[in-house]
Amino acid sequence: MGTKGASTCLKRKPAPRFWPIHRKEVTWVVKPSSGPHDSENCLPLAVILRDILGFARTRKEAKTIVSQGKIHVDGRIRREDDFPVGLLDVVSIQDVEKSFRVLPSANGLVLKLIDKEEAKFKLCRIENKSTLRNGNIQLSLHDGSNIFVKIADPKSPLEDVYETLDTLKISLPEKQIIECAKMKEKGYAMITGGKNIGKHGKIVEIEKAEGKKRRSSLVTIEDEKGNRYQTILSFVISVGETQPLISLPEVV
Repeated sequence: MGTKGASTCLKRKPAPRFWPIHRKEVTWVVKPSSGPHDSENCLPLAVILRDILGFARTRKEAKTIVSQGKIHVDGRIRREDDFPVGLLDVVSIQDVEKSFRVLPSANGLVLKLIDKEEAKFKLCRIENKSTLRNGNIQLSLHDGSNIFVKIADPKSPLEDVYETLDTLKISLPEKQIIECAKMKEKGYAMITGGKNIGKHGKIVEIEKAEGKKRRSSLVTIEDEKGNRYQTILSFVISVGETQPLISLPEVV
C-alpha cells in the first residue's frame, strides 16, 4: 500500500545549498513545513537557532526553545521548529533581546542583526492585486499574506494607489500599511535572485517593451561604487524611494 501525502523527511545532501549545515556527518536535516515560503527559499527555525546563531546544540534543544514561545517571526510567536522563515522576515529572540532580518546575499539567504526600531516593521512586495465584490482591494504579498484596502467610494477609489511589484512598509505585528515604495526608475532596489543576488542600488532604467510581460522586463541597477547590474523585474524588490528603508549590507 502506497504512502499518503508528502514526505516529512529531508536528507542533508539535497537540502538548499545556502543552508550552513554539514552534508555528510549525519543523514537527515529538518524539513521546512508548509508555510509562507517555499522550501527552496527559506530557513527552518531549528536551522537558524542551531546552525546559524548557535543558541542550540541539537534539534531537541532548538525545539525546546521554540516551544517555550521565545521566538517571534514577524511579531508573532512561532512554536514549530520547522516553521519556514524567508525573504525579509523579521526573527526576534526574546531572552537575548536581539532581532534579525532575512536578506539575500551571494551565498543565499542570511540573517542581519537589526535594532529595535527596525524590528517593528517589515517590507513586503505586492505580487497580485484584485478587487472584491464590495469594492475593496485585496493585495497579495510575497510572504503569502494578504492586506485589504478599504475603499470609501468604489466609483472614485482614491485609496487605490498601490500597484503590483510595489513594496509596502508594514507594521509588526499589526500589519498596517505605513508607507509604499513604488517600483520605478531612480528608486532604491535590491536584487533577490539570479547571479547578482544581494546587490542593491538605484534603478537606472526599466525596460519598456510592448507585448512582453512586465515581470520579464530588464532592469538596470547601479550601486554606490558605480557598478551596474542587469536582471529581470521579477528578481527586483524596491526597498525605498530614494534611500533604503532598511539597513543593508555593503555591496562587495
